[in-house]
Amino acid sequence: MIHHIQSSLREAQTGLAHLLANPTTLGHIEQAAQTLIKVFAQKGHVYSCGNGGSMCDAMHFAEELTGRYRKDRAALGAVAISDVSHMSCVGNDYGYEHVFSRYLEAHGRTGDCLVALSTSGTSKNIIRAARTAKAIGMQVVILSGKSSLELEALSDVYICTPAGHFADRVQELHIKVLHILIELIERHFFPKNYED
Repeated sequence: MIHHIQSSLREAQTGLAHLLANPTTLGHIEQAAQTLIKVFAQKGHVYSCGNGGSMCDAMHFAEELTGRYRKDRAALGAVAISDVSHMSCVGNDYGYEHVFSRYLEAHGRTGDCLVALSTSGTSKNIIRAARTAKAIGMQVVILSGKSSLELEALSDVYICTPAGHFADRVQELHIKVLHILIELIERHFFPKNYED
């Protein structure tokens, strides 16, 4: 059993090392942080979404912004598209492909930002959400685990973090990226939180 634990941790370590050694992806993370900072500076809102574990990451990202990350500070306007009544209604009446895009039609505004997670890069509801966000005039930041020409074309920033053969390794890197984005946002707006 210890062998499997060590193997799992080494695989995660390898994925993180590859991310750390990829200047292009690091640049995209920086670009995403700058995009989000601009949105918040202009009193815009950030909407996040994903499927399965990526939905949990999208919710985690939003609550860290509206609630607290490391230290007390003012709340930031972020919402995970996770309302069960909305998703069941739209999924039933229109189809699951529309659960995120329909929410953006109702709430998204020019100057807002969509942060969407798709480990595969092929999630139809994420593609539709990105298309809707762009039509509204929102910024679009995508976190994926694979290259996706369709999603890349719809995004302002495309962060690809390939790591192993399965989604769990990609999601581990996505949560690292999301935490980094939150830290960079806080460092900009609340620098005193990072003074020692």
